[in-house]
Amino acid sequence: MTNNILAGLPARRVFADFVPNSRVQDGGKLHVELLAGLTVALALVPEAVAFAFVAGVHPLVGLYAAFIVGLITALIGGRPGMISGATGALAVVMVSLVATHGVEYLFATVVLMGLIQIAVGVLRWGKFIRLVPHPVMLGFVNGLAIVIFLAQLTQFQVPGTAEVSGHGMSGGEWLSGLPLVLMLALVALTMAIIWVMPRVTKAVPAPLAGIAIVALIVIAFGLDVPRVGDLASIEGGLPAFHIPMVPLTWETFEIILPYALILAAIGLIESLLTLNLVGDITGKRGGASQECIAQGTANTVTGFFGGMGGCAMIGQSMINVKSGGRTRLSGISAALFLLLFILVASPLIEQIPLAALVGVMFMVVIGTFAWNSFRIMRRVPKSDAVVIVLVTVVTVAYDLATAVVVGVIVSALTYAWNNATRIRAKRYDTPEGARVYQVQGPLFFGSTEGFTELFNIADDPSKVIVDFAESRVVDQSALSAIEAIAEKYQAAGKTIQLRHLSRDCHQLLANSGQLIVDSENDPDYQVATDYSVRTGILSGGH
Repeated sequence: MTNNILAGLPARRVFADFVPNSRVQDGGKLHVELLAGLTVALALVPEAVAFAFVAGVHPLVGLYAAFIVGLITALIGGRPGMISGATGALAVVMVSLVATHGVEYLFATVVLMGLIQIAVGVLRWGKFIRLVPHPVMLGFVNGLAIVIFLAQLTQFQVPGTAEVSGHGMSGGEWLSGLPLVLMLALVALTMAIIWVMPRVTKAVPAPLAGIAIVALIVIAFGLDVPRVGDLASIEGGLPAFHIPMVPLTWETFEIILPYALILAAIGLIESLLTLNLVGDITGKRGGASQECIAQGTANTVTGFFGGMGGCAMIGQSMINVKSGGRTRLSGISAALFLLLFILVASPLIEQIPLAALVGVMFMVVIGTFAWNSFRIMRRVPKSDAVVIVLVTVVTVAYDLATAVVVGVIVSALTYAWNNATRIRAKRYDTPEGARVYQVQGPLFFGSTEGFTELFNIADDPSKVIVDFAESRVVDQSALSAIEAIAEKYQAAGKTIQLRHLSRDCHQLLANSGQLIVDSENDPDYQVATDYSVRTGILSGGH
């Protein structure tokens, strides 16, 4: 299957995915990809540790997930340049499972979550992400930018005083006085470096330059500011294979299945939306099913190696692509750098000031938030503006999956209502004395009442023609509405002809007793299958 294995892809495409612009002979942008990966790895450390705390597990559980999920999705994912790892959206679901049943049940859940995601990819259900309207995408981007911003505010708390919260750590004692001023100054300095650096040189990713310069200043002057090591030690060994120690019983399956389904859904929604967002930046399309399989494979493997699972990370993905990461190499190098940090470089990484990483993430927030949405909301229909705001608010208040589902439902209802009001008919009489109703607009469950109101049975002549050339019969409710009108004209002793219906409508209405006029230009769309006999007027199937 070409979607889920690297070997099934054309050799030239695989080669290009790993080597920037296929410029291997001169090194091209190879160093940019590696430096982008290093920048992402540095930003992954505090995120993975914080989300591990949120889930109630050891920091290494989050770091191992960031490494394994990041590596596998970088290798076989649907969008080169995307970054995956442990995320807060999943962590807030995991916390109750860990608190109630322990971390071993979490590992088993992550394995099942991965298998579900693989199944979604194999069945190619990832393509349904295209049903997410653009206003929902804008709300998703804005909401996630706000969530990233709020998560960074917890770094302005005194280390060791924060508690687990929905979007990270909260409830701690806030910095004040000189420590707060120093923290803000370093954050501002990092942001300024990131803003200025591209105007000086693009040889080094601006976020990496900001982290390195601020870290050197803090270490050289011995400034007393919160550092990565204040969150937790990231020192550890290689992740070891570990079968989740849970009873292989139906009761265990009943415990982990609901969590696995929720985690799989949240992980895929966030990953596929991020895939689209990165695709807009890099100019690439497709890969949804391949990304589902990659996410599922990564989570299945992670569950067997003591990781908490994960999905795509919009913040780190934005850091990567804005730093020049466009190929699989940047994602692979980010995962390997993270493993290197865990194995040998933890003392050095733990000295990095949190202010530098906060500054990087603040620049991500500025770059991620769709500022043009304020202008767009003044021009688009009010319903779309409401959806943008609604999805943003729900993302911040609850979670991404809920926000997307709510946004899609509201958009679908708005679309259905708008189409329901579009049903109308041109009415005119023929020289032979027949009255023609030329129906315009889609006929479906939402417009059947308006369709019925188009006809004036009492005043119509003995012969009536209903022309569907400019309409479309969409569902069973539409067929029932046609049936009802036919019955009423029949009861009034009048004849009705139905023109320009699709072939399957011909079959479904074949026993109606009415004259269905065949034409060479009849449409060929499908209305229904297996439409069973309900009354003596409609019967048949297709």
